Amino acid sequence: MRRFSQRNSLVTLNEINITPLLDLAFVLLIIFIITTPLLEKGINLQLPTGVGQPDKPSIQKKDIKMIEVSPQGYYVLDHRPLKLAEIARTLELAYKANPNLLVYIRADENGKYKLVAEILNECERIGINKISLRTDPQSPR
Repeated sequence: MRRFSQRNSLVTLNEINITPLLDLAFVLLIIFIITTPLLEKGINLQLPTGVGQPDKPSIQKKDIKMIEVSPQGYYVLDHRPLKLAEIARTLELAYKANPNLLVYIRADENGKYKLVAEILNECERIGINKISLRTDPQSPR
C-alpha cells in the first residue's frame, strides 16, 4: 500500500476565495439601505394641512434649498442647524450660483409666524422669488 505524501498539502491555491468579500459587500449594502432614509428625514414637524400641488417635473434637486423652522425657534437648512444670518448668507451665495433656486420652507403648524416671516423677508431681500411653503396633503373625506 502506498502512503500519502505531505507534498499534496503544500500545493498553492490558484484561486482567491471571494466569499468573505461578498459577505462584507452585502453587510455594507444592508447598512446603507437602512441608514439612507434616516438621513433624508429632517426635524420632526407637524406641518399644516393644505391642498398640495405636484412639483413641476422641470425642478431638479440641485435647485432646491429646504429650510425647516421648529416651534422652538431654531432653523435647519439642508439638515444643518443654522442661525438666520448664516441661512441668509448661504441662500445668497446659492442664489448667485444658481438663479433657478427654489426655497422650500417647512414650518410647524404650532410655531410662530414671525419665524417664517423672517425667512420670507430674507428671501425677498436676496431677490429669491421662488418660494414654496410646504404642507401635508389634506386627507380624503
